[in-house]
Amino acid sequence: MERNMSLEKVTMPELDPKVRATNFEEVALGYTPAMAQEESNRCLECKNKPCVSGCPVQVNIPEFIHEIKEGNFMAAYQKIVETNGLPAVCGRVCPQESQCEKYCVRGKKGQPVGIGRLERFAADFAMSQGALGAKDIAPKKGKKVAVIGSGPAGLTCASDLAKKGYDVTVFEAFHTAGGVLKYGIPQFRLPKEIVDLEINVLKEMGVEIKLDMVIGKILTIDELKEMGYEAIFIGSGAGLPSFMNIPGENLNDVYSANEFLTRINLMHAYEYPSYDTPIKPYSNVAVIGGGNVAMDAARCAKRLGAGKVYIVYRRSEAEMPARLEEVHHAKEEGIEFRLLEAPVEILGDERGNVTGMKDVRMELGEPDASGRRRPVVIEGSEYVLPVDAVIVAIGQSPNPMIKNSTPALETQPWGGIITNEETGETSIPGVYAGGDAVTGAATVILAMGAGKTAAKSIDAYLSR
Repeated sequence: MERNMSLEKVTMPELDPKVRATNFEEVALGYTPAMAQEESNRCLECKNKPCVSGCPVQVNIPEFIHEIKEGNFMAAYQKIVETNGLPAVCGRVCPQESQCEKYCVRGKKGQPVGIGRLERFAADFAMSQGALGAKDIAPKKGKKVAVIGSGPAGLTCASDLAKKGYDVTVFEAFHTAGGVLKYGIPQFRLPKEIVDLEINVLKEMGVEIKLDMVIGKILTIDELKEMGYEAIFIGSGAGLPSFMNIPGENLNDVYSANEFLTRINLMHAYEYPSYDTPIKPYSNVAVIGGGNVAMDAARCAKRLGAGKVYIVYRRSEAEMPARLEEVHHAKEEGIEFRLLEAPVEILGDERGNVTGMKDVRMELGEPDASGRRRPVVIEGSEYVLPVDAVIVAIGQSPNPMIKNSTPALETQPWGGIITNEETGETSIPGVYAGGDAVTGAATVILAMGAGKTAAKSIDAYLSR
């Protein structure tokens, strides 16, 4: 098949914005086999594989794309799962544009190869054949490892250790496995059924998942050691929301994005009344923040029937940390962006319900320590945005429960667990950590990379 020299990626089919803004069906529909082969023909199969250097889990990208090019779709999937235990998830939610695709040589002139779209295609093909999971699993070693948290870091660590023959038990605080993949990312971006299929692969590999197990409350790290777990990985995420500490944040209709998304995603409020988790209907909703979580919350609010949904962000669009695709989809769905604005007070009535949000306009000053220009308030620019709900999406930090019950565990002042970056080791021998519990809220694939690093270190530690 001749190389496709098009400067642009093959377009992925999507649901019409007017239709999808009223339901929770998946927005991006995926490539057909013909589209996948056409896109795979844009890959130059570079010998030095610069794209792989941008992948936190080191997927052998040119090799799996070559298999798609040849029509060997199952072989492509098997090539991916050699290093990535969650390809259907990564193909949907990874920020490829700032990782593998950022280094793609085709991207120097035109658009990079659609690596994420091709990864999703291979994983979805394997699902359609009922043939998920890696083939090679080592004989049992007879050694027990505990993994705390079943988000992307924990699932990846558990998968890699199970492949190496360890007896792995995952302890999950919620009533269902998946962590942020379940409670944080909406159905229209990552269908829950896909997460469940990936988790079932783990179970088939012999990983045991114990639900409703809040480590730090029901069991401590020390107690897990006493139960015979020779190594422990902490991948408990960052579930503690941050607030702005402005007047009115304790009014009835102010949510953390974490609570709002958990109600909708994990507790199925989007399927009310067939699920009995109600969420109050709102007319005008303000979402504070500019990351992917803010986009998810805004797009959910729209789908739940809000007439006006505003993203209120204190910098300009160029500084927004959200993926370009998420911003683009939000705009298509009618979300309004109030850029260079910041709330100073949330207003309410005598019953404690939100009636509006007092905002100030900003301009960008000199760059701060992060290199982004610092927003400065424009004097006398105050005005009231009429809203009946406010969702705060300005970041999360780790829950202090494990830290508080494990005095020997060294943490940052803000709660992140301190680890050796190369190995994932904590201050306690045999205890490792990774993902948002270490970094604060970051990406799925970075958490997976940390889980992978820790699994390798745990194997070395237990093989001594």
